[in-house]
Amino acid sequence: MSLIDNINKAFDHRIRLGIMSILMVNDYADFKMLKELLGATDGNLASHTKALEKEEYIKVEKQFIGRKPNTRYSATKLGKAQFKKHINALEKLIGK
Repeated sequence: MSLIDNINKAFDHRIRLGIMSILMVNDYADFKMLKELLGATDGNLASHTKALEKEEYIKVEKQFIGRKPNTRYSATKLGKAQFKKHINALEKLIGK
């Protein structure tokens, strides 16, 4: 088994890495919060959250707050486990 076996392609983009990092330390984050924290465009953030949702690493909940739609995200148990594995692999790779 090589050092890079546990590096997960789903997390190979800085936006996805950022989304997961935020969701590891917060129970949830909404679209606006992620957008502001990551400095991403709407389209860019939407495509990366879709990719993580497809892998079942994040859960998406759509609701209305007053009359405004609100989309909020949380990391799944699988997502948290895979992200930890990915970070551990990166740490081994850089010899931490």
